[in-house]
Amino acid sequence: MASVFTKIVKGELPAYKVAEDDRFLAFLDINPLAKGHTLVIPKEEIDYIFDLPEELYRDLWLFARKVARAIEQVVECERIGIAVVGLEVPHAHIHLVPINSIADMNFAKPRVKMTDEEFKELAEQINNAYKELYG
Repeated sequence: MASVFTKIVKGELPAYKVAEDDRFLAFLDINPLAKGHTLVIPKEEIDYIFDLPEELYRDLWLFARKVARAIEQVVECERIGIAVVGLEVPHAHIHLVPINSIADMNFAKPRVKMTDEEFKELAEQINNAYKELYG
């Protein structure tokens, strides 16, 4: 059975996309730790990040760095925190979370609430920043 992320890749489920190429997709987390919390995935469904073929693994991280740079252009933060948990969805993914302190990376803390319109506007702003930076 396809993961929820594969369904997003195939267009079967909606997502607030911020960047995409032929092999990777980045979209806003719908239950974010912070405004701008983004998930970066390979389009190919592979459960465990360390099972990705070497080239795909490397290129996923390079794509994630580009997305992080775009997020930094839009969301005020000290840094972009990174997490790979890998238990909640059986599809390799990287969490990019705008942070100002280590406490901002606590996945047990209450999540930020955003409206559909806020998600759409933020996704568009990050996508525009990504295009400005990388074409």
